[in-house]
Amino acid sequence: MVIADAALAERQALLNAVDQHPFVRHSLPTQEPFRVWRRNGAVGWRLPAATLGPVGGIIGPPAEALDLFGRLTAEGVFEPGRWVHLPRLAPEALAAVPGVTDHEDWDFLWTATPPPPQLGEERVVRLSEADRPELTALIDESYPTSTARPDNPQVVDWYGIREGDRLIACGADRTRGDVGFLAGLTVDPAFRGRGLGAALTAGMSRALAARHDLLALGVYPANVGALRLYRRLGYTAVVPLTSVRCA
Repeated sequence: MVIADAALAERQALLNAVDQHPFVRHSLPTQEPFRVWRRNGAVGWRLPAATLGPVGGIIGPPAEALDLFGRLTAEGVFEPGRWVHLPRLAPEALAAVPGVTDHEDWDFLWTATPPPPQLGEERVVRLSEADRPELTALIDESYPTSTARPDNPQVVDWYGIREGDRLIACGADRTRGDVGFLAGLTVDPAFRGRGLGAALTAGMSRALAARHDLLALGVYPANVGALRLYRRLGYTAVVPLTSVRCA
């Protein structure tokens, strides 16, 4: 039986139940309501319908997580077209799930320690509303598929690096829970290969570390260069995930 556990409805109670799991700490908002389910060794959550992007997640052993996902999908908890985070799934396991139309494998990298100092990180500044046009232009050119954009209400703050009057690198603070989350980091193609990615990541990490005890970011496993950079900067703890889109 799937248990909708009212005792876990309190955020802190849920975090204690999952041993303060970093991805759950990141995923659960601090001010919005959510629902929780448990079955065997899996724990799942559902965020409000108005949430942009993934609407829920499940952690636990892959088989148990898939079982809970299937049951909740059958009950209509996750609507068609919405994305849900699951533990990393083997292709054959995913193929056996009828309620999935698409999926993405990615790694949630996290650390409790800010990166070592990087050359140029002092150039990282917090951006303002006035920088929106430049942010949009830079993202369109250097990272057109990014969902971290100036009009995204999930973005808490923007940071960037300038070369004179030109914005040449930017990144978003997309913290939702109580883990500082870096997203949408990008560098102008004309300025790549100069260490700006490391400077931006380090500068942002240090800014967010002033408010959060854990830092995290997401990266696709195929992005070997980014993985190498983030690991060099201390993001060595990993939660492998598969995000699925419900049928």
